[in-house]
Amino acid sequence: MPYTQDLVDEVNILVRYNLSTTQEGIKVHKTAAPEIVAATHRLFDKGMITLEDGGYLTDLGREAAEHAQAVLDLLRPL
Repeated sequence: MPYTQDLVDEVNILVRYNLSTTQEGIKVHKTAAPEIVAATHRLFDKGMITLEDGGYLTDLGREAAEHAQAVLDLLRPL
């Protein structure tokens, strides 16, 4: 399955979370770019975040964010 822009937008939301703490969430304002708002809603629908506009990572979301950040670390230029 190739990456779609929707998936890339969702990954971009996930990598914004600070994985060093569970006490820090994010807030996506309704004035954000429509694709970011939509990606946040999709992550909520998938059970990865606690609120439609961000909030905190669920256990599933944390696992996905850890994998997403690991991939970015591996692909980052040296």
